[in-house]
Amino acid sequence: MTNYASRITHYAFLFLILSACASPTTPAPIYLPLNLVTQDPGATSTPTPFQPAPIQGTTYLSATPFPTSVPTDTLTATLIPPTLTQVPTQPIEIVLPTDTPNVRPIPTSTRTNYILYSTLDFAGRSISTDETIRYYNTTGTTLYDLVLAVEPNLYSNCFALVSVKQDGADVGSYNLNTQQLTLTLPQPLQPNTATTITLSFNLTLPYKQGDDPFGYDFNQINLTDWYPFVVPYINGWVLHDPLPYGEHLVYDSADVELNLKVNDSAVIVAASGLQEPNGEWTRYRIYGARTFALSASDEFLVKESAVGATVIRSYYFAGYDGGAEGILNAALAEIGLFNAKFAPFPYGSLAIVQTDINDGQEYDGLVFIASDFYGQYGGSAKSNLITIGVHEIAHQWWFGLVGNDQALEPWLDEALSVYSERIYYEYNSPRNLAWWWSARVDYYGPAGYVDNSIYAGGSFRPYTNSVYLNGARFIEDLRIRIGDDAFFAFIKDFATRFSRSRATSNDFFNVLREHTTTDFSDLMRAYFQGNY
Repeated sequence: MTNYASRITHYAFLFLILSACASPTTPAPIYLPLNLVTQDPGATSTPTPFQPAPIQGTTYLSATPFPTSVPTDTLTATLIPPTLTQVPTQPIEIVLPTDTPNVRPIPTSTRTNYILYSTLDFAGRSISTDETIRYYNTTGTTLYDLVLAVEPNLYSNCFALVSVKQDGADVGSYNLNTQQLTLTLPQPLQPNTATTITLSFNLTLPYKQGDDPFGYDFNQINLTDWYPFVVPYINGWVLHDPLPYGEHLVYDSADVELNLKVNDSAVIVAASGLQEPNGEWTRYRIYGARTFALSASDEFLVKESAVGATVIRSYYFAGYDGGAEGILNAALAEIGLFNAKFAPFPYGSLAIVQTDINDGQEYDGLVFIASDFYGQYGGSAKSNLITIGVHEIAHQWWFGLVGNDQALEPWLDEALSVYSERIYYEYNSPRNLAWWWSARVDYYGPAGYVDNSIYAGGSFRPYTNSVYLNGARFIEDLRIRIGDDAFFAFIKDFATRFSRSRATSNDFFNVLREHTTTDFSDLMRAYFQGNY
């Protein structure tokens, strides 16, 4: 794949597609013309070839929350000036949570625990991994099998399962079919007990395509949703069908530790956690996260800063210094703001990674942003880099901290992340707020029910117009209706109650009604098809 920035001068202000992950098992996309707006009102619109084709829907389950209490202290937004380094700085000592589960009986934290020992062959574009999963049965029912999502198996000749065991013994049987690995347990797993699953697997990485960050290109390897993980159990195992647009995975909150070896000392790794020494390995850890992602390159440059205890690193390539510093500064302002408006930043670090995709993509503690946006950046907040970058970082709260069913109720993270952009501009670039509404939202004619699933839209544009853009319009109308005090009190309460858990539309409106007596039933009828 050629570098996007080298072949497009004026990239269209395309509404981001956060999970346009067209696997080799799905039909090839049909390219259709789109009407797009550029970041320069006087420039000519440039069409993009990305217009995924619809695929068939799926049979799926509804979700219910598992609320937990979390500390609500607000971090002080102490900003440290960014510095440029050729390689990451020395590991930073941070205080890590002590509730990682590893023994019976079930401790205070019952999150699933993943420990991975991986060896990355950068030149060979492959990785081998020994994975240990400590799973706690908090479902309230006896489990006779476990279902794991294995997203790399959606790519041809990518995933090879070497072995799988339960508590040191071979599992009764297993079946790997597309993205689903079903383990039949030799002994049923009773409620409030735990089991240990060990797997060995190899990945031969595919060439990175379109808006899918997974895989390799000429100077970079990205690993996203790359290790098998246990999907949520909600009256049954929840694993939705993938499609070329919209995100289909649902995650429990988990603790992840990656111990990594790279066979090339020139390679720099951006990851969901900070690096620390662990003998011959480099260890990365993240707690209470949905995912663990990483990116590796022998050409990365790094800029670094911090907000309070949160370390922020901007990974980029030569020639894109201005964009790297611009998005780093935007992240500093955004995290400081949202620490106060929503909840403290959920993790100890954030990696912002330049890569060749069409828009952006979020993971816990790491976000990818398109190279084109770095190339376009001229120092103004009226840019794709800042708008899309702010959106992806907002997902650290709306997806990472507060989870949801991304397939059935995507508005809960997408509409809130779009509206978080509005809050960012309101406080950090108010003179550009009208531009943001015009170019980012209203240009596309938001319409349709906000609570559509990813399977209901039929194609990319109607889906995003309803879930993302009309969702932002709904939240704006709601905020005006109930007032700022009630709105921000509600948002903070919602983030706290469903921290490290999952929320549904019912949860959203139940918490909202505790913060206002104002009637907004007409807004519900106008924007939603469901009764909440």
